[in-house]
Amino acid sequence: MSALFTPIKLRGLNLANRIMVAPMCQYSAVDGEASDWHFTHINSLALSGAAVFCIEATAVEATGRITPGCLGLYNDATEAALRPILASVRKRSKAAVMMQLAHAGRKASSHTPWEGGQLIPVTEGGWRAEGPSAIPHKDGEPPPLAFDAAGLQRVRDAFVAAAQRAERLGIDAIEVHSAHGYLLHQFLSPIANRRTDQYGGSLENRMRFPLEVFDAVRDAFPHDKPVGLRVSCTDWVEGGWDIAQTIEFAGELKKHGVDWIDASSGGVSPLQKIPLGPGYQVPFAQAIREATGLPTIAVGLITEARQAEEIVASGKADMVALARAMLYDPRWGWHAAAELGGEVFAPPQYWRSQPSTQKALFGATTFGTR
Repeated sequence: MSALFTPIKLRGLNLANRIMVAPMCQYSAVDGEASDWHFTHINSLALSGAAVFCIEATAVEATGRITPGCLGLYNDATEAALRPILASVRKRSKAAVMMQLAHAGRKASSHTPWEGGQLIPVTEGGWRAEGPSAIPHKDGEPPPLAFDAAGLQRVRDAFVAAAQRAERLGIDAIEVHSAHGYLLHQFLSPIANRRTDQYGGSLENRMRFPLEVFDAVRDAFPHDKPVGLRVSCTDWVEGGWDIAQTIEFAGELKKHGVDWIDASSGGVSPLQKIPLGPGYQVPFAQAIREATGLPTIAVGLITEARQAEEIVASGKADMVALARAMLYDPRWGWHAAAELGGEVFAPPQYWRSQPSTQKALFGATTFGTR
């Protein structure tokens, strides 16, 4: 039997296989509200064969958006915009729906990637970003405003409110975004965090705010629904955040009831030097799993079915999350099941698409007509 197509349980959530559609920013919202693009994108990939679809990084407040086009969940309008999309997914798909809650911190107010991705100045319609310290992401940019105590409380409250909205929407699981150089990662990394109060300096202090946010989300979301966390396991910069600190952070998160660690890397500094290659981040997921016993999700240039199978079967990670590969092949899970002898859900309208040699792919063997 394929390891990739064996079930897994995260708290009270039962998943039919070990495949996740990774959260992928679409930069296509309007004032934080999901658009017709999201309707198409989410409904399509909810039929990919993956057991869980994760909604892209969703800002918990308007100033926490990466770009003006980023998705949000911070008012009634952003909540209402997601409701019909999720209703459609529930009607046609059996995939669980996860949401990644996020705050961009000092990387907020940026252009979309296809517009260059650079900071949008306030004079050109952007907004003043905030961060742990008044240190810009890139030399030459204006520094962010350093959070004071009231600002930190505001952000914690925003994460709580977003988690409560996610529950009202029927979201099955939440992933707290603490990676890719965004706010919670900024607190963890000594590259971005130069505070001298209880939130800076030592590893214990740098972990404090991310742990407070995690606890707040965990307390605000139903106990039987899982909450995990994505972390950058290294900054790929000398003197920055690294895998040893990540393992300590994961160990603390385990005490706080985290349900999985999604192991990524990079994003906090333009000086990073990333050795890209197939599965280049898988060793991080393996190291965290072996050190803490926590379930881990492996990410990063995982594109082939047998590559994913080996990751799960060998115990390097409990699940795999695919992004670009899913965009290129929106039925990746179907094709992996066909190759590995697994079975996936598909609506009956698509049953006749399966090759004659794969009668059990959808668990259906007949398609009658008059």
